[in-house]
Amino acid sequence: MQTLDWIDWVVLISTLLAIVGYGTWKTKGSTSVQDYVRGGNTSKWWTIGLSVMATQASAITFLSTTGQAFSDGMGFVQFYFGLPIAMVIICIVFIPLYHRLKVYTAYEFLENRFDLKTRSLAAILFLIQRGLAAGITIFAPAIILSVVLGWNITYLNIVIGILVIIYTVTGGTKAVTVTQKQQMFVIFAGMLAALFIILNLIPDEVSFTEAVDIAGATGRMEVLDFSFDLENRYTVWSGLIGGTFLMLSYFGTDQSQVQRYLSGKSMKEMQMGLIFNGLLKVPMQFFILLVGIMVFVFYQFNPAPLNFIDASTKTVLSSEYSQQYKELQQKQNQLFNRKKELSVVFSKNNDTSIKADLSRLDSIEKIYRLESKYLIKRAIDTAYSTKYDNLKKELLAIEYKDGDVYILKKEALKDLYKAAAKDTQTNDRDYMFISFILKYLPKGLIGLLLAVILSAAMSSTASEINALATITSIDLYRRNLKDVKDEKHMVKATKLFTLIWGIVAIVIACFANLAENLIQLVNIIGSIFYGNVLGIFLLAFFFKFVRANAVFIAALITQVIVIIGWWFDWMPYLWLNLFGCALVILIAFIIQLFTVNNDKIVST
Repeated sequence: MQTLDWIDWVVLISTLLAIVGYGTWKTKGSTSVQDYVRGGNTSKWWTIGLSVMATQASAITFLSTTGQAFSDGMGFVQFYFGLPIAMVIICIVFIPLYHRLKVYTAYEFLENRFDLKTRSLAAILFLIQRGLAAGITIFAPAIILSVVLGWNITYLNIVIGILVIIYTVTGGTKAVTVTQKQQMFVIFAGMLAALFIILNLIPDEVSFTEAVDIAGATGRMEVLDFSFDLENRYTVWSGLIGGTFLMLSYFGTDQSQVQRYLSGKSMKEMQMGLIFNGLLKVPMQFFILLVGIMVFVFYQFNPAPLNFIDASTKTVLSSEYSQQYKELQQKQNQLFNRKKELSVVFSKNNDTSIKADLSRLDSIEKIYRLESKYLIKRAIDTAYSTKYDNLKKELLAIEYKDGDVYILKKEALKDLYKAAAKDTQTNDRDYMFISFILKYLPKGLIGLLLAVILSAAMSSTASEINALATITSIDLYRRNLKDVKDEKHMVKATKLFTLIWGIVAIVIACFANLAENLIQLVNIIGSIFYGNVLGIFLLAFFFKFVRANAVFIAALITQVIVIIGWWFDWMPYLWLNLFGCALVILIAFIIQLFTVNNDKIVST
């Protein structure tokens, strides 16, 4: 458990209060739905671009993406390869249509094209998945800060939620957009400072290029994977195909993003804002991953813990597995000494045999980390099943030669990892970066980096509850109560829904739990719903002969099938976006062909 210096508290609290205060002061007094929901349509392209980026860049981005790079390398950046393609398509197809129809939400268009029930279904699907995601964006930094700093997680969830609710209820969309510019400044400044400090902590005799070579020796600089292996979550193809469909759904149909660019001053400003995001987002993610890579290199020259959750380490060291864990720590220390020696030599002599040795040592360390997760899990959960005891025996049966892996039983390790690594007290990937920050960065900068994490959480959560309230008030409340026309009443109703959704997000955060990796959890939730919703929109845009009833029934069937496919792990989650999109289109075609339907098609 770490404690903060007074200067870190000053930096942290003053930064957060400045953002909340500025957003509240700058945007108070919205009296019309146009001002409150669309920000008065005054946003410039750079404001839109930064707001769109800030909405997507939650605290999970900085905590999980750096941990992803530390564990697996740069391959995760392939996830974003479809984003620039999606931005171009949205600028050409989606934005002109939304702008011409002057919609407040993306789902208004669906009623124009189909009917009220299709619009309501799409809105409800959004409310389900984005409501869950809003809770996770609060929970992600809260659970990690609570474990590392000893802060009460429930209080953290409530504090983060209340800070967001204050300025989002007060100023609506404009408040979210205005504060996100400040938050992105804090985020960029903090991450640049972190990278600079990390590079200075790496031994002077190791240059940046040499540090990259050391990471490359373990395969962590392998950005591109052109394989068609569905076991690999992140490949060029999953990024370009699955990623494009995910990003089309997210930026084209998800109200938390649509609302950001609908606040633009003109259609050109909206399009330029999205292009700006498309050009900057991939380099930004590459940079964040690079920060994680440099932390990995730092730990080639400095001892790293077997598990980055200190509380979990203390638990296992006070259990009956203490001796086994200490023996594992000794093995890792011996491994570290050899690894450090080879890293120094390799930085000056890029020898193939040394590279192979570094790669082998890295594989051994991964096994030690898996073993540590298992021991921690056993220490925490005495009822851990016999099935996983057998997996432990299988792991120990792996043959070793001079301490190196001789035969690696991949499936045993995979099952063991799935069994033990998902537990909140063993899964330390999301804790790596915050642990490094607190132990090695100077005073003041720690407060700034904590402000980055909390600002990112506030930014994403604000966009989400703002969008949730808009959908609830415009697509459900006003549309189904046709006599509600008073502008002041609708502004008050939207503010009330904002408050309600803020409270819901806090409640979900208080009952949430860690997945294998938080950034994957958010994207998995999105992938379960996004493909279906995107398919509905594509049917509306391009297939004029398909009627409302066919789309509505197809969407219901598709959602059930996609959930079943995810549950039984039919494919990597990114492909669910393409699967859901294609499936709803196919089923709608079939239903339409075999149905006599006299519904009128509204021209768009």
